[in-house]
Amino acid sequence: MSIKLGVIACLAIPCLAMSGCGKGDAPTSPDTASAAPLASVSADPLAGAPVVLAFGDSLYAGYQLKPGESYPAKLQAALAARGVRAKFVNAGVSGDTTAAGLERLAFTLDNQPVKPVLVMVGLGGNDMLRGLPPEQTRQNLTAILAELKKRHLPAMLTGMLAAPNMGADYVAKFNPIYPALANTYHAPLVPFLLQPIFTHPELKLADGIHPNAAGVDRIVVATVDQVEKALKAAEKGG
Repeated sequence: MSIKLGVIACLAIPCLAMSGCGKGDAPTSPDTASAAPLASVSADPLAGAPVVLAFGDSLYAGYQLKPGESYPAKLQAALAARGVRAKFVNAGVSGDTTAAGLERLAFTLDNQPVKPVLVMVGLGGNDMLRGLPPEQTRQNLTAILAELKKRHLPAMLTGMLAAPNMGADYVAKFNPIYPALANTYHAPLVPFLLQPIFTHPELKLADGIHPNAAGVDRIVVATVDQVEKALKAAEKGG
């Protein structure tokens, strides 16, 4: 979920386009087929690389962006450019609240073929959008981080800030959630993920809220150092 001071919009779940299989080539004679070389299958260049699970909302999912333009995908590319091998699994769901995230957390973790070395958590913006009590947001995020700790999965938080038009009391209760939890669970923290594009409309989609591809690039530049540090610490066991 993204935030714009004074203006916040609910994030719709983007449709996933499914591509159909292409038609096969014309049949070949047995002699031709037997003479043709077998197609080679390229090995996964990231096979065996540490896995980072990006567990969040539309800011992770890549709302209205092309494949490869999401925040997790570009983090993976940025790290690769530094010689750091890491495979990011995008578990972002547009529109997710912290309650929805908590509800699907166990299922998501249980179905990972490879145990993540690090779990990035980016939820809470939709809670604020809907005016949900900050206490609920704190409780849900606490439960998520507690579950990750129980499974011995290091976490990293990417936080949000409440819009001023939510009122001073709401802001005072919402904004401290992320720093407090990061401190309690010893989790690296990006205080406000959208800070790098906040005052740059040219880095946002037409809705004025979500980052466009260039906006994601800017966010990656601003956060990749922290992600790399968190990843290396997680690989070393803290």
